[in-house]
Amino acid sequence: MSVPLAIELRDLRKSFGKTEIIRGANLKVPHGQRFAIIGPNGAGKSTLFNLISGAFAPTSGEILLNGHNLAGLRPFEINRRGLSRSFQITNIFHRLSVFENLRCAVLYSLGYRYSFWQSLEKLADARERAENVLELIGLKRRSETPAGLLTYAEQRALEIGITVAGGAEVILLDEPTAGMSRSESDHAVELIRTVTEGKTLLMVEHDMSVVFGLADQIAVVVYGEVIACDTPERVRANAKVQEAYLGTPAEALDE
Repeated sequence: MSVPLAIELRDLRKSFGKTEIIRGANLKVPHGQRFAIIGPNGAGKSTLFNLISGAFAPTSGEILLNGHNLAGLRPFEINRRGLSRSFQITNIFHRLSVFENLRCAVLYSLGYRYSFWQSLEKLADARERAENVLELIGLKRRSETPAGLLTYAEQRALEIGITVAGGAEVILLDEPTAGMSRSESDHAVELIRTVTEGKTLLMVEHDMSVVFGLADQIAVVVYGEVIACDTPERVRANAKVQEAYLGTPAEALDE
């Protein structure tokens, strides 16, 4: 019995002027799996993320979320259908506390809309969910700290927390360990594994130790096409993948 698909790309194409960046990409991401997208610089990985999350409109082809075509939907509409993403550059409210950042992230999913008369302090369910996420990402002791004063690794952890706080079932993480030390990266991997348990994860990541340690499946993008999509072991041994990495020996993909 086949697993339903969380994300499906069908002959997806994106051009900027006369330059075609995504050239007929096809990808199937089943529910509950952790997928990584890898590829050389300029392969189109970030463009794919921007297409899936609605930042860019495709030139042609289809993007399906839980079987529904996302054509014409804006990023916030896609988010409300159950997909949430992080960004390469940390995207948080620096002057708000860690807790306030997370509380903002949970409000819509709990049914709250803008109200001049409603006090946020009285929303017990929003507080409870924000506190649960604080515990999950290991920042409870930093709850009242302005987010801008967190360390870089803590800010990345907060952004991951914001990404999952709304309850989305499909999570996109764009280079979640970029700029981290090895110990920080190891901690981030465990955090990602924890917060995406039972969810669908699609991530772009350059650190191969993170990719091979976390992903169930790896999709390799080269010149805007998915040239391979398989288990980490099979991708590591794939001749096309080795060639895409400029002749790099297969074992070096672990580095």
